[in-house]
Amino acid sequence: MTDLLLDGAFAPFTMALALLLGLVGMEVLALLLGGSLLAGDSDADLDGPGGMELDADLDIGGVDLDALDGVDLDALDVDGLDGLEADAPATAPEISGGGGVLSWLGIGRMPFLIWLGSALMAFGLSGMALQLSLKDLFQIFAPAGLVSLPAGVFALWFARGFGAAFARLLPQTKTEALSEGSLGRRRGTITQGTASRGRPAEVRVMDRFGNAHYLRAEPLSDQEQIAQGTEVLVIRDRRAERYVLVPLSD
Repeated sequence: MTDLLLDGAFAPFTMALALLLGLVGMEVLALLLGGSLLAGDSDADLDGPGGMELDADLDIGGVDLDALDGVDLDALDVDGLDGLEADAPATAPEISGGGGVLSWLGIGRMPFLIWLGSALMAFGLSGMALQLSLKDLFQIFAPAGLVSLPAGVFALWFARGFGAAFARLLPQTKTEALSEGSLGRRRGTITQGTASRGRPAEVRVMDRFGNAHYLRAEPLSDQEQIAQGTEVLVIRDRRAERYVLVPLSD
């Protein structure tokens, strides 16, 4: 049996299942040590001395810089926006396109290691099943590269479907444990009212699991007025325990 699994016709599928077992083993070891590999999927926060919460993966492509005119950035400690904005025009289109493909594949609806594990399992098992079926029907093993194509397509399809099912189950467990700060650093849309200083408006924000949340927030700029339907970047001011909004340019 071992020789069959290590045969060239089965090698990529055996390797996929071996990687899956390795991931499971490392996760079990991490749990025994009081940690978890899945914890690495959480958002990384960078807190400035003034309390403004930033993110290592902050997406600010499309931010309307005019909205920052007159804002005391030192007081809010959002100086990190300037450095990141310089690279936004060149990278934002790629992120947007890649995000669509990743979303279609189901990545982002669940921890990446869960998605990877389901893809490895589907690839390994489907490839082996296909090779064994060919052996029973035609008494041959097909080249591993040829069988890897349908097995890979099935693995992506399975991981995508598993992600959708996982996302429906996740709100009952994981979403309830989401910190309030995890809704910051995300794009949202004003759904009710016009946001101005002293008059917060309702904003709809999607968390990383695809669940909708509603919060009330004011513009970052004192002079800014953001109309209903405008797409905004939501930033959390931890010092003031509030959210502020920056309108995103078209």
